[in-house]
Amino acid sequence: MRVERGAFDGVLLFVPTPHHDDRGLFTRTFDAAVAKEHGLDPAAFIQDSQSRSRLGTIRALHGRTGRGEAKLVRCARGAIHDVLVDARPTSPTYGQSMSVVLDDETFACLYVPAGFLHGFQALTEQADICYRIDREHDPAEDISVRYDDPDLAIAWPLPVTAISSRDLSAGSWKEAQPRLLG
Repeated sequence: MRVERGAFDGVLLFVPTPHHDDRGLFTRTFDAAVAKEHGLDPAAFIQDSQSRSRLGTIRALHGRTGRGEAKLVRCARGAIHDVLVDARPTSPTYGQSMSVVLDDETFACLYVPAGFLHGFQALTEQADICYRIDREHDPAEDISVRYDDPDLAIAWPLPVTAISSRDLSAGSWKEAQPRLLG
């Protein structure tokens, strides 16, 4: 398993090595020893979740205030355009975004440290996304920013085919500032 540093401090991309043969393939999608080697505590991840989205669906931009939450994100089926926005007020990249494609060909897994907004768009007819999260959900800490916020200017690759009413009613990046700055 290869590990790459992300565009932002603390973000890691774990890229496994799938083994292909005439039956199909096998790959390790998580390795506690590799995680430890890169400063992560594998035992800290207490919840696994999965979502399924259809082509063009956007789920974005979500985060947590307070202590935040760290997560490992991978696409088990299909492909997604995964987006992070640095929402750590003391970071030199605060307010900037980065993106990476996660898919079922490379099986890459993105480590998202606490303090980021996260979202994605499904690039295939069906995309299954798996999340390994390090904190229990506290709705009081939820924060959302509109996917099409002009200050963030995120370039989504496809027209939007589906988005939740929650995401459509999310506030702007400017409106999120007081909660992020705490």
